[in-house]
Amino acid sequence: MHVIARRTLCRFWARHPDAESSLRAWFAEATNAAWTTPQSIKGRYRSASFVGNDRVVFNICGDKYRLVVLVKYEFRTVYVRFIGTHAEYDKIDAEEI
Repeated sequence: MHVIARRTLCRFWARHPDAESSLRAWFAEATNAAWTTPQSIKGRYRSASFVGNDRVVFNICGDKYRLVVLVKYEFRTVYVRFIGTHAEYDKIDAEEI
């Protein structure tokens, strides 16, 4: 998959160094993945949540942070839409961000 906005992840882990290894691992797996359906994501990430509008929420760093991505399966592209703490996540509409 082509992951758009790696810079967003880098900026986040600069502020939250404990998330760096988890985000690097997620990024490496996502770029090497061939997700064609939500089930192909769920097969690898059992805790991933599908919130509608092609958005997927991943738990990062032992569920300390939330990563919201938009997946365009037909284009093999993942767009990073949000990364933040649970409190920050609670303030957004994951389906629309």
